[in-house]
Amino acid sequence: MTAFTGVISYEPSELVVTVRAGTPLAELEALLAAQGQCLPFEPPHFGSSIDAGSAATVGGMVASGLSGPARASVGAVRDYMLGVKLINGKGEQLTFGGQVMKNVAGYDVSRLMAGALGTLGLITEVSLKVLPIAPAEATLRFDCSQAQALGWLHAWGGRPLPLNASCWVEDAGVGTLYLRLRGAHAAVEAACNTLGGERKDKAETAADWQACRDQQLPWFQCRTDSQDLWRLSVPQTTPVLDLPDSPLIEWHGGQRWVRADAQHAQHLRAVAAGAGGHATLFIAANARQTGARARFDALKPPLDRIHRELKKQFDPAGILNPGRMFADW
Repeated sequence: MTAFTGVISYEPSELVVTVRAGTPLAELEALLAAQGQCLPFEPPHFGSSIDAGSAATVGGMVASGLSGPARASVGAVRDYMLGVKLINGKGEQLTFGGQVMKNVAGYDVSRLMAGALGTLGLITEVSLKVLPIAPAEATLRFDCSQAQALGWLHAWGGRPLPLNASCWVEDAGVGTLYLRLRGAHAAVEAACNTLGGERKDKAETAADWQACRDQQLPWFQCRTDSQDLWRLSVPQTTPVLDLPDSPLIEWHGGQRWVRADAQHAQHLRAVAAGAGGHATLFIAANARQTGARARFDALKPPLDRIHRELKKQFDPAGILNPGRMFADW
C-alpha cells in the first residue's frame, strides 16, 4: 500500500484529517505540526525513514494498533479513529464511520481495525481526530528503585497533575524514573515545583522520548541474540513483578518490557495473568518464525468465538494475513 499515498482532506479548525493508508507517518506528522497539531498517542516509527524507503505508514499505524509513551494519559490509536475505508476478503470496498464522532452508531467497525493486523481487511483510507500541541512541557528525572517509582506513579495518578508519560529503567544497578508533564503553562510549572526531581532540558529529552517510542534506547539495544522482547500489559497499580530481568516500565506502570530467553515464556505469561494482564512476544530472538499461538495469550472462549465470527464475516476464505490471528486458521 506504500504507493497509495496522499492527504484527502485536512480541516485544522475541525481537528480532523483524512489520508490514504500508504501515506508516510512522518509526512502526516509534519503537516499537522505546521498547524500546531499532532497525533497525541505518539505512534512509533521504529527508526524507519522516508529516505530509506521503509517509512512507517498511516495504514500500518492503524493495523498494528501501537501507541507511544503518552498512551496512558491521552488514549490509544483506536480512540482517535473516526472513519475507515477498506477492502474485505471478498474484494468488496466498505466504508465505516466518517469525519465526526456523531457518524458512529452501533458497532464501531472503524476502531475494530486498530490492532487487527490486516486480518479483517486491507485499509485504504483513514479519518483521524487530531489535537493541538500542548502549550507547555517538562521532563523530571528521579533516582529511585522500581518499587519507589511505581509507588510514586500510583500516588501521582490520583492527583490533578498534568502527567503525560513516564519511563523507569535500570542501568548498572541504578534505577531512574523520567516523568513528562504536558498541559497549560501554569499547570506544568506548578507540578514541577510540587514534585521536585531534576528538570531536564526540553530539547535533549525530546530526542530521548522519541528513542523510547521507537525502541532505540540503550536498554532495547542491549538485548542479547538469545533474548526475546516481551511486552507485559498489566494494571497500573501492579507492584514489582517476579521477572527474569529488570524491566523497562512505561505507561505509569501499565506496560512493562522484559528481555528474556525462550525458556521463560510460560513464566512470563503466568506472571502477567496473575496480575490481571497479558503477555505478548513482541520480538522473537534471531527473528525465528512464530505463529499466533506463540506470540499471544490464548483468548477466553467467549472472546475467542467473537473474534472467529468477525473473521468469518470479513474474510470467509481466510486469505487476509493467514495465521496471524489464529494459529489454526
